[in-house]
Amino acid sequence: MLHKSPSRKRFASPLHLGCISTLTVLCLIAYYFALPDYLSVGKSSSRGAMDQKSDGTFRLKSIYRHGVGANHRLHQRLEVTPEVISAAGMLYQETTTQGQDFEDQEPLWTTNAEYATTNPFDFEFELRRMPLMMKRMKERDPEFIESYIYGETYITEEEEHAMWIDDDIVAPNITDRGTVVSLALMSSNAYVRIPQTGDWRNVTEPWNETEPEDFGWDGDGIRGHVFYNEVENIVVLSIKGTSAQGLPGSGEDETTGNDKINDNLLFSCCCARVSYLWTTVCDCYVKSYTCDESCLEKELRRKDRFYSAVVDIYKGVLKEYPDAAIWVTGHSLGGALASLLGRTFGLPAVAFESPGELLPSKRLHLPFPPGLPSYMEGIWHFGHNADPIFMGTCNGASSSCSLVGYAMETACHTGRVCVYDVVNDKGWSVNMFNHRIHKVIDEVLLGYEQAAKCVEPEPCVDCYNWKFIPSRDWESSSRLITKTKSHAAPTTTTRTTATTTSSSTCVGRNWLGFCTKYEL
Repeated sequence: MLHKSPSRKRFASPLHLGCISTLTVLCLIAYYFALPDYLSVGKSSSRGAMDQKSDGTFRLKSIYRHGVGANHRLHQRLEVTPEVISAAGMLYQETTTQGQDFEDQEPLWTTNAEYATTNPFDFEFELRRMPLMMKRMKERDPEFIESYIYGETYITEEEEHAMWIDDDIVAPNITDRGTVVSLALMSSNAYVRIPQTGDWRNVTEPWNETEPEDFGWDGDGIRGHVFYNEVENIVVLSIKGTSAQGLPGSGEDETTGNDKINDNLLFSCCCARVSYLWTTVCDCYVKSYTCDESCLEKELRRKDRFYSAVVDIYKGVLKEYPDAAIWVTGHSLGGALASLLGRTFGLPAVAFESPGELLPSKRLHLPFPPGLPSYMEGIWHFGHNADPIFMGTCNGASSSCSLVGYAMETACHTGRVCVYDVVNDKGWSVNMFNHRIHKVIDEVLLGYEQAAKCVEPEPCVDCYNWKFIPSRDWESSSRLITKTKSHAAPTTTTRTTATTTSSSTCVGRNWLGFCTKYEL
């Protein structure tokens, strides 16, 4: 018979426990300093290589304007010369003087003395940078990316895995308050009017000579302002956001019509079909809470829409600065377009008060890398919880957005969100006028001593009560298939086969949204 030996109790000596405690503390310290800057709490933003002040400053170098709608083929670039800067400064001072007569006039620049200037177009911005390990596509040539997104290039699942790389890049330090404020000011710079002066160069075909002289500024189109740091070889592309009467953005009324169409197309569930009283911006609505998904995707990809226009602007900037690091930023619609552009080409993007852009990202089939940790995404959304547009609550028939003709129905963001709790900290109430860029800069970004912490968004679903079908005739075809399958006659079988061939349903998609498995 076997007998168990009595168990021996082992007691750790005080010296042994001290060694373990010391080792644990050292491991925690090492882990803490290994974290990316924007994941650590209360971490100093001046530690070594994790936070570096740029050796040079960013100055406005050029402005792009791109037509949309009927003028979508028109694309021009203006070099910002001393003459342009001087004329812009005079116009800015004149406009500022006139605006002082109206209490509700949106300011054209921040009122903070630290950033005071007599000419926003001559302002020099200082940005801090940080290294970022970003997962993005290895091949980012615009022609390849576009063919890839539009499904013109067939790629196997194995090839998709090999197309993604972990890339060490330079990104704006979003934990630094001054950097966040400067990017917001760059976003507001894209709103400010510029005088009709200077030599506009055609990027594509010449402008129609019959077009009004104020085309692109007071009439139609989208524009991007290009800021360049010559010492660091870094470019910041600021994209103009929503400027519309009734929906507060910049106080300007230019590009109102096309801004509203693109806002409603990007951020509504189905062509801005809020009720039967609304005029839709596309013909994809089928019936009550039912929408043609293929139709929506085609509408978003149309060459006369803002997404295609902003991609063309990026191509021009890339041609102008082929070896530079490019960052994108914007406010409202401009912020959402910056996010879409950043995801398309793997660029760091910082958006301010932008509506939820996860839904249009999926509808455009933009690249979503497989198994991506949230901290490896270079997209950040800054906003506060008293802005119903940013929070995704400015919807419904009686909402303030709906009353001025906007169907802002999305709430889900990609990347990371950096939210200021002004409702609890400052006692603000939720109001559409809190969406204004300079109210955000003066009272939120500059009203806090530190930049908001950026975190992964909470689980979110847009348009949960809508049914999206592959095509308009899909439901009728499905009913026909179900009916004919109940009959045993050979003629019925032949008819069923013919019907299912044209109405197959996608039941499996890859990371980019392309269909990989069909069901009859």
